[in-house]
Amino acid sequence: MTLEPHSHQARINDLPATATELTPLAFAGFAHFTAMQVRGRRIKGLDLHLARLRTASMEFFGRALPDAQLRRLIKTAIDNGPEDQSLTVTVFSPGGEFTADSMDVEPDVLVRTGAPSNGPTGPLRLAAVEHERPLPTIKHVGESGKTYYLHQAIRQGFDDAAFVDRQGRLSEATIWNLVFWDGETVIWPKAALLTGTMMGIVQRQLDHFGIPQRHEEISLERLESLSGAAVMNSWTPGIAVTSIGSTTIAEPDSFMSLLYRAYDAEPAQHL
Repeated sequence: MTLEPHSHQARINDLPATATELTPLAFAGFAHFTAMQVRGRRIKGLDLHLARLRTASMEFFGRALPDAQLRRLIKTAIDNGPEDQSLTVTVFSPGGEFTADSMDVEPDVLVRTGAPSNGPTGPLRLAAVEHERPLPTIKHVGESGKTYYLHQAIRQGFDDAAFVDRQGRLSEATIWNLVFWDGETVIWPKAALLTGTMMGIVQRQLDHFGIPQRHEEISLERLESLSGAAVMNSWTPGIAVTSIGSTTIAEPDSFMSLLYRAYDAEPAQHL
């Protein structure tokens, strides 16, 4: 008998998760994760996802699970699901908490899958919000501020929100990295932010293309002299942004095509 693939899965340490096991996670905030898109049972940027989990685990727990173990857990979920799906790997302390008793215990791994996503079509208009995420270089759970500012932006007639730090620099958006274009060079914000896996993919492929890139402090005033802006995350290499706050930004097709060309050049990997 052929088993139907499961589009929605939740597995802890390679076993189907029970409600009892999942309940503590609903009330815990000490965990980190990475999210990816699976296409044809293959993943782009797997090395970047594993590096993210490794680095965050060392920061949170003082130890990291072997890459081979994480690859096996991811592979099981992919093999048990459809060819195309969304997949999230969350690393957390047993019981969903981090106490003195759990400091020397190996963290658990939750792998969840769901329907594939390509993100919104855009273009997007972003509200400019003064906000700095805690532990910005780590993709961690429990960040209600991101959702709060998204909802506030929508109520104000925007599609999403971009964050401005206390120095007046644009850093990132709610669940997105920001990227800009001056007509010749791809510009990444210089601020405290999460280095996204899609950002890493695009950066290394642009390097291969010989496209100039630089990091620059981007203020709201600086936007007026730029030729394009976009957001990206694990869903997509680029969605055009046509305004941030009250500043309108051009929407050059060449910039968006460049971001997608960089993503398309990244090889996808079977586990």
